[in-house]
Amino acid sequence: MNEITPNTKYKTIKEQGIEAPLALLAELSHRCPLQCPYCSNPVQLEKKSGELTTEEWFSVIDQAVDLGMHQIHLSGGEPTVRHDLEDIVEHCTKTGLYTNLITSGVLLNSDRVKKLEKLGLEHVQLSFQDTENENADRIGGFKGGHAKKLEVARWVREVDLPLTINCVVHRQNIDNLENFIQMARDLDAERVEIAQVQYYGWALKNRAAFIPTPKQLDKATEIVEKARISLKGKLVIDYVIPDYYAKHPKNCMGGWGRRFLNLNPKGDVLPCHAAETISHLKFDNVREHSLKWIWENSEAFQIYRGTDWMPDPCKSCDRKEIDWGGCRCQAMALTGDAKNTDPACSISPLHQEIFNMAAEEAKNAPPEFIYRKYNVRFNSPI
Repeated sequence: MNEITPNTKYKTIKEQGIEAPLALLAELSHRCPLQCPYCSNPVQLEKKSGELTTEEWFSVIDQAVDLGMHQIHLSGGEPTVRHDLEDIVEHCTKTGLYTNLITSGVLLNSDRVKKLEKLGLEHVQLSFQDTENENADRIGGFKGGHAKKLEVARWVREVDLPLTINCVVHRQNIDNLENFIQMARDLDAERVEIAQVQYYGWALKNRAAFIPTPKQLDKATEIVEKARISLKGKLVIDYVIPDYYAKHPKNCMGGWGRRFLNLNPKGDVLPCHAAETISHLKFDNVREHSLKWIWENSEAFQIYRGTDWMPDPCKSCDRKEIDWGGCRCQAMALTGDAKNTDPACSISPLHQEIFNMAAEEAKNAPPEFIYRKYNVRFNSPI
């Protein structure tokens, strides 16, 4: 590997008090049978021909362990399109990594779930688009998908694998929020992640179809808080809001390049899954550099790591080491410059403008979804 001299214009991770990353998000493939209009993958997807091979993933996994990581999250696209998924899970198990599968479930069968569990898979996160068949299949662009997901959830629990239900919530399913929580209980999930759509990449194309009103968001937050109290000790509820309406931006990924690594299917190493939306950054690849070298020296990680890069008002803000300036990808999407203050923050000069824009979009009737595959539009009513 081409381990070039470190870039000395930035502070080292030791000088910044940064240790090994906690977890690796491994995007095994961008291929996916679903067409979710809020897809978090880049607008331009990686092709199968460019994906890392089985042996290359083995090397990445070994390097992750050597770097001190404890978890690997196998994701996509849809990770189950990989015929070597079982081999990858088995290798993760041999290294001692806690192994989690993030999946739509629609390509799984009972035998494969059993095999993955026997090979050491430790947790499954299963995504749902709604609690009702028709709307769920409309959102995912995959007929029969919701019914299959319910089956998969049962198979996962039959082999005693812990289950998390992932629910992406927006104005076209937010009225079913209580049903999402009840569905997680009915499926014997340990945890439910209720995440409002985050508007990057393909999801940004469909923002007007998804953005809730402030009133809808307030109601959703109230439902979640009540459920957290009533279900304490029975169901863990994680909740992610769209911070267009927030006072402070989210602490994205625990700060840029501080806690997590993301690998795309061709081996580019990213500080977060949406980082490729910042087009001027060059992301180093595991085919050319070691994971350790990239974590410590890659300019794409160092450029927004810590606080030295911050302009005012972030630079002089008391919260700069709490929210780390907010989300760089959101700053890029909304202002055209990733270095700007995240407009989700109330001290951004664009904050009120973004709030008003979102509220105005949410008042209007939602437009048709724009799906990934050939921009097919699915016109079934909600």
